[in-house]
Amino acid sequence: SEKVGGLDGRDFWKNIFQVLVPPLLLIGAVLGSIIGGVATPTEAASVGAMGAIFLAYLYKQFSIQNLYEVARSTTQVTCMVFTILIGAAIFSLVFRGFGGDELVTEFLTTLPGGKFSALVVTMLVLFLLGFILDFIEIIFIVVPIVGPILLAMDIDPVWLGVMIAVNLQTSFLTPPFGFALFYLRGVAPSEVKTREIYLGSLPFIGLQILVLSALAVWPALATYLPDIFNKV
Repeated sequence: SEKVGGLDGRDFWKNIFQVLVPPLLLIGAVLGSIIGGVATPTEAASVGAMGAIFLAYLYKQFSIQNLYEVARSTTQVTCMVFTILIGAAIFSLVFRGFGGDELVTEFLTTLPGGKFSALVVTMLVLFLLGFILDFIEIIFIVVPIVGPILLAMDIDPVWLGVMIAVNLQTSFLTPPFGFALFYLRGVAPSEVKTREIYLGSLPFIGLQILVLSALAVWPALATYLPDIFNKV
């Protein structure tokens, strides 16, 4: 039989099945429980955690030491997120206390071109902030300031959320400050030059821009499925 990567066809597809299918089933279970209304996002996270433990046991990778390391890493990330939340809440209170939200509202609502110009300016600012801030800081600090203003302009919240997500993805891929490029530089072999990573990211940036443009022209690309599920 034909060999792929040193394996015959049957063994190759067996390995593919063992590596890909269980994680995909876990992802499907988590997302399916949310979309189907069976569980809230928090409860779905518990489903994911239990599923991950089951998969670790299935792959014979489960141990108390591994469980401890995962719990430790999870605690660190959770503490970081809550620290950001507390800082974001304090910043928002001070920002609003000094009338910053009123200044932003006045600026965006008085731009020539109405909500189109407000959206373009917001996306540009978020794109630039993606060079220096992680998405968690942007979502918890910046979006709560500009989000209500844009929603008051009768912009669909689902569409706006998808636009922001794709915009930040594009920012994280854009040289020279894209976070994704730094992550790749950290794991890439030393013979791979940074210039090659930057050049290699350009086609993907182009695809992201095409997706962003398509979403801007056809909002239904982002809202079609949510609208269907909301009607069920």
